[in-house]
Amino acid sequence: MMKHFPHPGELLREDVLQPLGIKVTDAAHRLGMSRSSLSRVIHGQVGISPDLAVRLERAGAGTARFWMALQVNYELRQAEQRAQPEVVPLQSRKLIG
Repeated sequence: MMKHFPHPGELLREDVLQPLGIKVTDAAHRLGMSRSSLSRVIHGQVGISPDLAVRLERAGAGTARFWMALQVNYELRQAEQRAQPEVVPLQSRKLIG
């Protein structure tokens, strides 16, 4: 199992935009969004939204499901790394409350 899930914005920047030589401003224009919004995504400050995933698919940069899967995997890994409260199995005989 992959232990490091990079932020999907990093993959968008390094595996799509950079190889094609597309600058953030041009990519944002092509995707119908502001430069600042796309910049926040590619710098890992915000995630890939379903709307952006659909736009990326329409732009020919993979499928929307691919981008959403990357985002979910990233977020799950982040949650696994955070401290979580103690959890009691739902099927236990002794229910709290």
